[in-house]
Formats: sequence, structure tokens, C-alpha cells
Amino acid sequence: MSEQILNDVLSSLKVISIPTRTKFRGITLREIALFEGPFGWAEFSPFLEYDENESLPWLMSGIEAAFAPALPMKRTEIPINATMPEVDDRVEIEKILSWYPGATTVKIKVGTDLTRDLARIAWVKALSPHSQIRVDVNGSWSAEHALMAINSIYEIIGDAFQYIEQPCATIEELRRVKGELKVPVKIAGDEVFRKAQDPFAVKVTDALDIMILKVAPLGGIRRSLKLAAHHKLPTVVSSALESAIGLSYELKLAATLPELNYACGLGTGSLLQFDVADVTIVNGHITVQSLIPDQNALDTLRASDERFAWWQDRIRKTWSAGAAQWLERESEEWK
Repeated sequence: MSEQILNDVLSSLKVISIPTRTKFRGITLREIALFEGPFGWAEFSPFLEYDENESLPWLMSGIEAAFAPALPMKRTEIPINATMPEVDDRVEIEKILSWYPGATTVKIKVGTDLTRDLARIAWVKALSPHSQIRVDVNGSWSAEHALMAINSIYEIIGDAFQYIEQPCATIEELRRVKGELKVPVKIAGDEVFRKAQDPFAVKVTDALDIMILKVAPLGGIRRSLKLAAHHKLPTVVSSALESAIGLSYELKLAATLPELNYACGLGTGSLLQFDVADVTIVNGHITVQSLIPDQNALDTLRASDERFAWWQDRIRKTWSAGAAQWLERESEEWK
């Protein structure tokens, strides 16, 4: 069965290249592989620098989406946050905020330079004064710097400071920051889970208030739900800059959670110049639905033959990193 799944993935494979509207995570072009199974279209889009071991959960999430039946949903409308990249121009910040109509929460990327970070946060606060603000560091601060920086951010936005996401890289540093913070700011963990060899083994006690769930790097909806139940933290579902196909699966995760405590970081399709299907934000929400990529968009965004071959090879290498064993372990729950 497992080899047939690999054959089906490769035989239906489409590879696209989508330019971004602004630099995000250091990239201006997002390469994405799409494939189809009996339960619909799916996405495989680990960032290009990821090796096959880090890419394996992404592949298995896509295979789950295409080859496993959907789980029952508890909601069909998902609230989303605006996502602000590390931009410093007031006009550009205002333009980016307009891409998320009705959103009342803004996530701001920071971490490169604190002076610029604080100015960016102040602009967002001025331009969207009634929004809750969450700040994402991607683990780039030391504990000492995080304690100082969080204080400085709180001085600007006060109780609108919803949480700080992954201020430091390790769970030990996060525990220290949480223990020594003098302002009432929650700490969320992202990379500490999705980059862990075993995310179930992460010791969250006295380190984290919130868990970020990203369906692809965590290995699918079922595994993400298990992780959330295991760690017993409030959750935020967020994206990894996927196309509409990948986002539709992230939205399904948000729709299946027992509780949805916060707006989700699933409006990131707004950061892409084009997409393969329509994901519309209405009054700060996105409707959960299964999507089929538009053929004209697939043709327009089609990657070169060389890149197509590269992704074929990447899928084969990632599969060899443990896909058959993963299926043997997990797929009984897919029935």
C-alpha cells in the first residue's frame, strides 16, 4: 500500500513557484509541490533548506490530507490575525494591514534589530489602535535580551500585548524568561515543538502559556490534535507560508480543535502575489473548505522542468527517511 501512495503522489505532482508581495522569512519566491489523492489535493512545501528528516512530517501531513478521510469539524469560520513582516516603512505597514480586512489581531515579526522592532510595533499600534498584538521572534533572542525587549515592547503597547512567540530557542531559556518576567505577557512556543526530535517529550511546565500548532511541520491534523491534548495548553493554529491548498488543511485543523482560544495565523495567503485557489478574508474570518487548484493558475505558476525534477527527487528522499514506517505506525487511525 505505501509504495502505491508514493507512486500516486509522484504521478499527480504539480510544482509551482509563487512570488511574495513583500520579503517574508528572507524569501521573495515560494516553491510548493501539490499532489492529489482520493480525498483531495494536498501540499508538500518544506522550505528549501530543510533536509529530508525535517521534511518528513510535511510529507506525511500532505499524505494524510490526500489519502485519509476528514475528521468532524466543530466550526466552519476561523478568525485570523494579520501578519506583519519585518518592514520599517509606515506606508508599507499601513498597506499590509489593509490586506487583512476585519482582523483585530496583528502578529509582528521581530528579532533582527530591537530599535527597528520597537518602531515597527509603535507604527502598528498607531495604525491599528484597537488590535491585540502578538510578537514573533523565531527564537533569535537570548534570555537576557528577551527580558529587556519584552519590557520595552510592553511599555509601547501595554495590555494589548497578547503574547510573545518563541522569544528564545530552547525550552530552558523560555522557562527562565517566564520565571523572571515582571510584566503580564504570555509566552508561546512554536519552534520548540516543530523542530523537536520528539515534540511530545518537550517539558512545558513553567515555560509556556500557549502552543503554536502548524499542521505540516507537526505531521498532520491527527498528530497535531494528539500533541495539543498531550500538552494541555491553549493553542494557536498558524501557517508556514503555504498556498491556498496547504492553508485549507491548516484551517481544517483549527476547525477540529475542541476549543479555539485565539485568532489563527492563517491569513498568510495575503503575503503571496498569486495563488492557486481563492481564500478570502471576510470580517477577519476565513471559511473552511476543501479546495481544488485552478488549472490556469497551475499553468501560470508552473515551475521549470529542472525544479520539477528537483522536487520529485526531494519527495523520494523524504519518503526514504521513514514514510513507510510512519504509515505503518499512524495510518490505522486514518480509517
